[in-house]
Amino acid sequence: MPKEGDRKVVASNRKARHDYSIEDTFEAGLVLSGTEVKSLRLGRASLIDGYGYIDDHAEAWLDAVHIPEFFQGSWNNHPPRRKRKMLLHKEQILKIHNKIKQGGYTLVPLSIYFLDGRAKVELAVAKGKREYDKRQTLRERQDKRESDRAMASRKNVGE
Repeated sequence: MPKEGDRKVVASNRKARHDYSIEDTFEAGLVLSGTEVKSLRLGRASLIDGYGYIDDHAEAWLDAVHIPEFFQGSWNNHPPRRKRKMLLHKEQILKIHNKIKQGGYTLVPLSIYFLDGRAKVELAVAKGKREYDKRQTLRERQDKRESDRAMASRKNVGE
């Protein structure tokens, strides 16, 4: 099978970068059933309420991610919001577990994508932002945008 080499994004959680401050990111494989893969290839998924966790057996799980049923599926279609196992190295799982155990951190899925024909999820160890942090981030972004516009108009006037 030839390598695709590019990353085809199926779903992304843009609100996560607004609601959380991202500390560290990881790439994990997903254990999926056949109809889930077919549904993902059609670009149908939602990460809005999704979260990850490490269980007592040191296994990583992705929960509450909505992958709708495959419309051409039969009686063996998958449930849309089931727990899905994530494939990570043991040292990555321990690193995530230790960070989450400190308190205040959570495991948030940022995107689901296909890389070389395999379904992957980008995870982030993140800390929730408070309301004033969100406003401060928006203010900084707006100030940067205004300064970039001013610099660009100044450069255009000088020519």
